[in-house]
Amino acid sequence: MLNFQKGLITLPQYKILLCSLYEIYRALEEELDRNSAHPAVEPIYFPQELARLEPLERDLEYFFGPQWRKRVTVPAATHRYTERLREIGRSSPNLLVAHTYTRYLGDLSGGQVLGKITQKSMGLNSQEGVAFFSFPGVTSPHRFKQLYRSRMNSIELSEEERKKVLDEAVRAFEFNIEVFDDLQKMLSITEEALGGSGTQNGPITPLTAISSSPVMQLTLGLCVVLATVGMGVYAAF
Repeated sequence: MLNFQKGLITLPQYKILLCSLYEIYRALEEELDRNSAHPAVEPIYFPQELARLEPLERDLEYFFGPQWRKRVTVPAATHRYTERLREIGRSSPNLLVAHTYTRYLGDLSGGQVLGKITQKSMGLNSQEGVAFFSFPGVTSPHRFKQLYRSRMNSIELSEEERKKVLDEAVRAFEFNIEVFDDLQKMLSITEEALGGSGTQNGPITPLTAISSSPVMQLTLGLCVVLATVGMGVYAAF
């Protein structure tokens, strides 16, 4: 997130980030589709408004070409994240609420701003390559988030189940930290293969420097707090 805010995102970073996001959302949305009639999923199931898989496919095709599926490469942490989504989709669909809340509402909150930063950082002159950040089905993010939280609060779960959802929300942030760490390892290997010369967009800013910095740790901590507060409000109903 810090890279985006400083406008330092490079093309290699962005491309491998899109690959990971594609695999994460493919798992999440396939499980949501499969469990769309589940009483804990149905109230917060908004495929027309929130689905990210199709926009990600367009972005990947823009950067990698028609054969983009053969070029998608993701780190081990991404596989662990998607395996967790598949696991709870099969055994505990109510826990999907935690992942939809942390992913969709986070993307919806910062989508327009991050999309513009990405366009400027990489010199993109159109919406091509940044479809992920656009939510054309949501006319008012603020009102939609209110609706989403209201629907989430209407889900009937026991006190124990609600606590598990809260714990899962924190776990979702931990998965994202691990994904960023693994993405840096992939980038480091690529940079070494290029002789440390950087890329057409300039040298790569290490993601580990971001994830391990005090500022980033504080940012991630605040994200967990926000998730805890949001899910805590949910648990109070």
